[in-house]
Amino acid sequence: MNVLITLIIYLVIFGLIWWLVSLLPLPSPVAQIVRVLFIILLILIVLSVFGIIPGGYLPKLNI
Repeated sequence: MNVLITLIIYLVIFGLIWWLVSLLPLPSPVAQIVRVLFIILLILIVLSVFGIIPGGYLPKLNI
């Protein structure tokens, strides 16, 4: 249950950052690169929360 809550918190924060970056007037090639980087970061967050890869770069949430 703690893993699920941690994942939800990380995804909400990730979504807010994605929304703020999408408001920036970026040129099309830069926006495409940013979108790919955000998708890679999303995959890394999900894999590290479930312990598939080590997530030492993510702060620990004590709930």
